[in-house]
Amino acid sequence: MAKKKRFETVYSQGTIDATQILVDTETGANYVFRKVGNAGGITPLLDKEGKPVISLIANK
Repeated sequence: MAKKKRFETVYSQGTIDATQILVDTETGANYVFRKVGNAGGITPLLDKEGKPVISLIANK
C-alpha cells in the first residue's frame, strides 16, 4: 500500500525562479514556497485579514 504524501503541490510557476503553493494533506494549511537559484523559503499563505488559508481535504 502506497503511503500518501504529506504535502501536495496545487500551483507551480517557473523553474529556476519558482513559486509554488503547497497544501498540507493532514491539516489543509496552505504554504507559499519561493525559490530563486539555490536559495528558497516557505511561509504560510494568509488571506487579506491575515488568517491562514485552509483548504478542505477530501477523504481525510
